[in-house]
Amino acid sequence: MTEFAATAGKVEAGYDGPLEPVDECSWRIPRSYKAGMLVDGLIFADERLLPHLRSDRAAEQVANVAFLPGIQLASLAMPDIHWGYGFCIGGVCATDPAAGGVVSPGGVGYDINCGVRLVRTDLSVDDVRPVLLQLVNQMIRDIPVGVGQGGPYRFAAAELRELMLEGVRFLQARGLATADDLACTEAEGRIEGARPDLVSDRAIERGLDQCGTVGAGNHFVEVQVVDRLEDPLVAAAFGLHVGQVCVLIHSGSRGLGYQVCDDALRSLRDSPAKYGVALPDRQLVCAPVESPEGEVYLGAMRAAANYAFCNRQLLLVECRKVFERVFERRWESLGMTLLYDVAHNMAKIESHDVAGVRKLVCVHRKGATRAFPAGHAEVPARYRAVGQPVIIPGDMGRASWVLVGGPRAMERSFGTTCHGAGRCMSRTAATRAARGRSIRDELSRIGVVARSRSREGLAEEQPAAYKDVDVVVDVVHRAGLSTKVARLRPLGVIKG
Repeated sequence: MTEFAATAGKVEAGYDGPLEPVDECSWRIPRSYKAGMLVDGLIFADERLLPHLRSDRAAEQVANVAFLPGIQLASLAMPDIHWGYGFCIGGVCATDPAAGGVVSPGGVGYDINCGVRLVRTDLSVDDVRPVLLQLVNQMIRDIPVGVGQGGPYRFAAAELRELMLEGVRFLQARGLATADDLACTEAEGRIEGARPDLVSDRAIERGLDQCGTVGAGNHFVEVQVVDRLEDPLVAAAFGLHVGQVCVLIHSGSRGLGYQVCDDALRSLRDSPAKYGVALPDRQLVCAPVESPEGEVYLGAMRAAANYAFCNRQLLLVECRKVFERVFERRWESLGMTLLYDVAHNMAKIESHDVAGVRKLVCVHRKGATRAFPAGHAEVPARYRAVGQPVIIPGDMGRASWVLVGGPRAMERSFGTTCHGAGRCMSRTAATRAARGRSIRDELSRIGVVARSRSREGLAEEQPAAYKDVDVVVDVVHRAGLSTKVARLRPLGVIKG
């Protein structure tokens, strides 16, 4: 289940609080708006997105997050902001453990380490177009997608706990990942400090056969073509060129991660009162990072994050097999190499300069993507001279983007940018709007082959349900959080 589905039906009317312009790409919610706010709220958006900021209560959630103990700089939100559980989706918050800073499961979300990976190929659009229908049909047959779908990989409980400890290295030892796959995955596919022993038996049960599956909601596998370069030098460093076919994979930690979040929300229910934390919204339930309760959540969350990295790695393996079958060539000869895999929903301990002071802070990124600039030690060596690749999926009718960590990301957003286009219509509203229409046929008329396990899968994810990704990306580009490299257009997609 996705975050938005988990909270469907609970969204109140729009936000009517203050939004003060800071510059052409950001708006402030002053800390004076509510007694108890420790910092301002800051939302990255421009005038084109202002109606969206007023359309739901996500901006109110930005103000509420500003109550969290130890919060640094501001309660932040990206231009793909929309309402979520506790934190808005698109929300960013860094807390200082040394100042009583807390960790909140609502600041990570139900789909722990939902993320994307972009796979390059040596194929051109002319190579793929004649077999596109065959390719997409083979994908929907061979790649597990949809609610409750299990995959071809089933691990015993003990193996699964080892996988959650080791991350993608576990798969590499079994011939299911290359050294290059690890090198091009955030944190090399392994978050340190994972505690699989703290993951409940129920979560393990839910994850036994779901590693290597897409799931439902907004998750997908999409065949794309590079249709425009904005920064040819960085594009060359990323191995991208116009007319090149790529594959974008979007999935997370599936039922295992959902259960880890659910378990944490229950176990932390009494923690705010125990530690004297007053919250404006009970969905912001939290505990100090350095408390026993905080350490338990972080250990289990990191284990689920490693599961998600492995999930996307196994989906890459399955995509390679599909291409091998259709093109009757080994994936290596097709040039199917990983450009990068980046996480969305995570809380990570990172070192940042805050008002001129170097601190270790707990950075919550919920529906937000890491965007480290050139020279940062955590950027893979092959990209360090230009910066970290940032992959931004849009909707299945318009475009996705590759960006690179921007020059102002560290000072303005703890090295963070947007994670997608951002919903502007609930799934219920999107399904209602699709009545009497065939979204599959509409996409076909614009040259996109779409397949789904259910009619609702395409209706809920129709292009009109999302903001224009070009506008969202333009905001983070102008704000200096991440800068444009290449635009990719969809050719074919499978969804749940």
